[in-house]
Amino acid sequence: MRERYARGGIAQVTLLLDCTPVSGACRLQPDKMMRSVSEKLRKWDAYPKTLEDFQVKTFSGGAVTLVTLVIMGMLFMYELHDYLTPKLAEDLFVDTTRGSKLRINLDIVFPNIPCNMLSLDAMDLSGEQHINIHHNIYKRKLDLDGRPIDDPERQEHIGHGTKESEGAGGQSNKTELSEPPKCGSCYGAATKEDQCCNTCEEVKDAYRTKGWALQSLKEIEQCVREGQLVETTELPKEGCQIYGYLEVNRVGGNFHLAPGKSFQHNHLHIHDVQQFKTADFDLSHRIRHLSFGAKIPGKTNPIDGTEYTTEKGPKSINYYLKIVPTTYERIDGSTLATNQFSVTQHQKNLQGGLDGGLPGVFFSYELSPMMVKYTEQHKSLGHFLTGLCAIVGGVFNVAGFIYNFVGFAHQRLQQKIEIGKTT
Repeated sequence: MRERYARGGIAQVTLLLDCTPVSGACRLQPDKMMRSVSEKLRKWDAYPKTLEDFQVKTFSGGAVTLVTLVIMGMLFMYELHDYLTPKLAEDLFVDTTRGSKLRINLDIVFPNIPCNMLSLDAMDLSGEQHINIHHNIYKRKLDLDGRPIDDPERQEHIGHGTKESEGAGGQSNKTELSEPPKCGSCYGAATKEDQCCNTCEEVKDAYRTKGWALQSLKEIEQCVREGQLVETTELPKEGCQIYGYLEVNRVGGNFHLAPGKSFQHNHLHIHDVQQFKTADFDLSHRIRHLSFGAKIPGKTNPIDGTEYTTEKGPKSINYYLKIVPTTYERIDGSTLATNQFSVTQHQKNLQGGLDGGLPGVFFSYELSPMMVKYTEQHKSLGHFLTGLCAIVGGVFNVAGFIYNFVGFAHQRLQQKIEIGKTT
């Protein structure tokens, strides 16, 4: 029996009841109710099925299905890898950081300049040398084929050091024939600050500071005592690798690698190369690595592996670097502060001797006022599932379209062939 109930304006609900004639008791019929619901749902079926007897399975259909599954599997693996790999989001804003140091990492090889002739100096924009530089710079002697000759030696000073430290370093490596005097003569080049020259190198430094030409070494007692009686004009047949890092103040400036020992004279930065033939300078070099700060995952430095070859002679090779402060925020929330940079290069031939400039390799850098921030991000799960649905549905439909088109074309071709036979 079918009864309807409607109370308080609520939509009518049809209940199927099973009533016994004797007692008049009624109960619900769940099986009949489920069949009624299923019959209504069938009306909304968008995927009607045909009977097995009317389905024809072919070899070509199976081959297309197999290829479709392989393509789906490949695209699924690609989508899964893309979902699990963090993506980088880039933001640009004004750099407001203060007081931090700028770390310069370098590894440069000069195949034709010996290490004892190569000086590394760092200066700011005003031309003054950086002071209180924390560094860890090493020099390694190389033969002409680029193979190491000796163990690397740590460079104690960046640029010109104090006379005391240089004298101490020089005396530790020399075997003296006699006890040096407590205060040796500087041969007229003494200053109020430094009136004693106890080594041959200190006499040379005093003359460099005055800007005077050095007299014959045979007339200098310190040089006679140390056995340095001849100034060679030929560069040793050696190369040099200089590598390590230095930390300077976070202001624009430059660092350069140049032949000759550096010193200050009347607030000018000078390299002493008078004893060598500048025509023999070969500033060809290979930049194995140059960066400012820690490495950013997925990013490369623009001049790593750069090899620059030039002819002999005094030349000024300049690299102009634009440094962009960068922060990198990992997926776990940790932050890495570093820098990126762009570079341009220019070479200047010092044809008129050293009056037109200092021979060497110069890296001039300036800091950008803008900062770049990279943030690692994962795709959302919804994005991943949407991509999977697009892969399955798209590949399946395209494969079905191609299969139906090829089948239709083959059928029409067969019909034409049969018509041609009959006629």
